[in-house]
Amino acid sequence: MCTEMQGEIKGCHCRESKVRGFTQARLLLKIAQKPAYGYELLDVLNQDDQSALDPGGLYRALRSMEEDGLVLSSWDTSGGGPARRVYQLTDLGFEYLDAWAVNIRKTSQGLNNFLMEYESKFKEKRSTNNG
Repeated sequence: MCTEMQGEIKGCHCRESKVRGFTQARLLLKIAQKPAYGYELLDVLNQDDQSALDPGGLYRALRSMEEDGLVLSSWDTSGGGPARRVYQLTDLGFEYLDAWAVNIRKTSQGLNNFLMEYESKFKEKRSTNNG
């Protein structure tokens, strides 16, 4: 996934420490579903996940994703309150979202294979040792 894209953009960012875990993937998915404001994204992600995301981390991730061409932002001045930045996915952002899905699917399959192998080899052994 990533090695094919490295020559076209700044490289793969799905494993970089500046976007830990699945933050980037989760942000891309939420923004793909509906363009959103930063704090709206923060609320949705913190409801969906057990690990709370802080506003600073969210905005650093969004800024990095914008620099890499994955999202675009624009100021929304409608409404009575202050202007807010709304984020939407670019075509490259959709490509990265697809790549994340492939990567997560492969990781999930690998974890399932590990658990099946572990259980087939050691479940009987552990139950006979404990009994």
